[in-house]
Amino acid sequence: MTEATYRGTATVAREMELIRRVAAGDRRAFEELYHLYHRRMARFLTRLTHRYDVAEEVINDTFWVVWRKAGDFRGESAPSTWILGIAYRKARSAFRANARRPEENLEVLPDVLTHETPATGAELRDWLGQALDALPVEQRMAVQLCYELGHSCEEIAAIMNCPVNTVKTRLFHARAKLQRLLPQLAEPRTGTAP
Repeated sequence: MTEATYRGTATVAREMELIRRVAAGDRRAFEELYHLYHRRMARFLTRLTHRYDVAEEVINDTFWVVWRKAGDFRGESAPSTWILGIAYRKARSAFRANARRPEENLEVLPDVLTHETPATGAELRDWLGQALDALPVEQRMAVQLCYELGHSCEEIAAIMNCPVNTVKTRLFHARAKLQRLLPQLAEPRTGTAP
């Protein structure tokens, strides 16, 4: 499903209705809303942290807030902006907390691109992943929200709770860093064999 399809008027209206029903305590509406967002949020968060356990923790914390605060949602933004805004704040807290913990013995996402001669598409995805990992987390989140999830700068500003110009600046600097990093990653690596 593409982002344009996902964020169509009928879908937004359906999500607004689900949130209204969740506010009234409807568990089935909550389950449907959870299933609508889980995959997108998991993909977004695991690309930021590469830790499935942290991503799942953030998703669960986010939906706990959605369950408790659905009655506070006034529809001033799209449901996706509201929900991803909650996820963003929860992710920042989780990233800070996990930065203080050693990563030993914690479940890490397996690297699926480990074969020695990857196909061109897989190799490019690997380079892009490495380059994104090198970005500061705020820039990485802005890039993911913009280019992967298709949010506008205004929506990203609402999600990240910052001015639109800050989002534009983060995207500008991220693109500049990616332009420098990607060619370096594409250079053939030569060993220092005698």
